[in-house]
Amino acid sequence: MVGIVQCKNVGFRYGEIVALSGVSFDLTCGVTGLLGVNGAGKSTLMRLLATLCKPSSGSIRISGKDVSKTSERTEARHHLGYLPQAFDVMGFSTLLANVEYAAWSHGVSESDVHRVAVEALKTVDLSDLRNRRARTLSGGQRQRLGIACATAHRPDLLLLDEPTVGVDPLQRAALRDLIGRLGHSSTVLVSTHLVEDIARLADHVLIVDQGRLAFDGTADDLASMSPDQTDRAAAIDRAFQQVVSG
Repeated sequence: MVGIVQCKNVGFRYGEIVALSGVSFDLTCGVTGLLGVNGAGKSTLMRLLATLCKPSSGSIRISGKDVSKTSERTEARHHLGYLPQAFDVMGFSTLLANVEYAAWSHGVSESDVHRVAVEALKTVDLSDLRNRRARTLSGGQRQRLGIACATAHRPDLLLLDEPTVGVDPLQRAALRDLIGRLGHSSTVLVSTHLVEDIARLADHVLIVDQGRLAFDGTADDLASMSPDQTDRAAAIDRAFQQVVSG
């Protein structure tokens, strides 16, 4: 199966600093977790996939479009949704207006904007709040609004950067459930430092260490590297430590 995302020998430099080198992987439908210590290259990889910057070497294709080519990058953006860790909402506008604007900015026609925004809010369980101002939302509700904005145009690829950070345990559980449901019909990449998210969400795991891809496999394969751990999250955490320590 051809992946929605195809990364081939991707490298990226900040001046003389090598942030990524020789990174290759494919992503298909389902939830993939992206793990890495601070400075490993995780954020750079997310920015590359979000088409916010171009690789210094190698290639990235999203839904068949080469993001290094200006002629294909714009079209690739219509196939992806991105929720950064820090994102802005129009606080004095309603939730519905926020999602309508996001849909329009991703190329949804004016005649369809209202319909897809209503559907997106229903998907994230915010239909009852659609006429509230966004600035009144709790942390978890705000994250769900962000996901609605990122998915209103029904992208093939959804990129989520630390989506469960800063919310209470109940909201975190609700967000995990939502992300899991989204992974049934699209390709979702979740960048997180919370191993519990990976244990509960991910079918597949990528680990970036010192700018290189150190692990590319199933979550079960990663957990099996620590057979002495009976708790799945503890097993994945132990295996992660083993991978990044060499």
